[in-house]
Amino acid sequence: MSTHEPPTDRDGSPAPTGADSPSRSAAVSAPGTPGAPGAPGTATVAVPGPSPSSDGEVGAEGDRGAEDEAGADDDHGGGRRWSRDLLWIAAVCVVVLLVVNAFVVRPFAVPSGSMEGTLRPGDRVLANQLAYAFGGHPQRGDVVVFDGIGSFLPYQDEPSGLKRLLTGAGLAPAGDTVYVKRVIGVGGDRITCCGTDGRLKVNGVPLDESAYLLPGDAPSAVPFDIVVPDGKLWMMGDHRSASRDSRDHLGEPGGGAVPEDKVIGRADWVMFPLGRATSLDRPAAFAAIEGTGGHGEQR
Repeated sequence: MSTHEPPTDRDGSPAPTGADSPSRSAAVSAPGTPGAPGAPGTATVAVPGPSPSSDGEVGAEGDRGAEDEAGADDDHGGGRRWSRDLLWIAAVCVVVLLVVNAFVVRPFAVPSGSMEGTLRPGDRVLANQLAYAFGGHPQRGDVVVFDGIGSFLPYQDEPSGLKRLLTGAGLAPAGDTVYVKRVIGVGGDRITCCGTDGRLKVNGVPLDESAYLLPGDAPSAVPFDIVVPDGKLWMMGDHRSASRDSRDHLGEPGGGAVPEDKVIGRADWVMFPLGRATSLDRPAAFAAIEGTGGHGEQR
């Protein structure tokens, strides 16, 4: 005789077994009717329970829709944040570019052949605006970019403050008042041309210009003997026969010398065309003049 008994349900009655086992439903008996499920007087109501999702969580269509809508909102919010980030990056880049253009380096296009064969028409040069920013002075042999108003253009009025500001920031073109030339003499130098050897002399020292003077050109077809005023510069182009420079303004106010404070920067690099990209170094020949005068040096 078997002593095994079927497990009881929660109310103590034996749990049904086999094929007659009920599904997951709640049996609700009519009041006063003690019958079993399926017996007369007993109402059986199936109450569907929540079906578990594949990951063990309860899933519902409403919940999924809410999640999809929240995800779409996140996507829109992320797109707006990315757009704002791009705008901030663009604004910072513009500000940095303006600051660099106004205070560090500025590009200039060479308009003529007056500096051949160092520079050609159409060359783009970068003017280093920090070269003389901290008490430095332009040196003999430097190629510089400068504003010719008051020297090469002695009768032209200065532009308005707003135009100077916009030009300095690179927001307005420099116009035809800007020149690029080589510094031949500084304040206090005596420059003469030309001696019996055909050379230009600075403080009595003949200057070897073969490193930059256009082949076939003479140092100058115009004889002169000048002393550069303090704080000014004597400028000449490397293509002497095609350059209007300090020599052409000897009889005008200022005598053709350019004030140092009109120098925008030292042209340190040719950046375009790429095949001509190079640095513009001071020729070694000018070292022979050092210590002979200029900028307060003793002669």
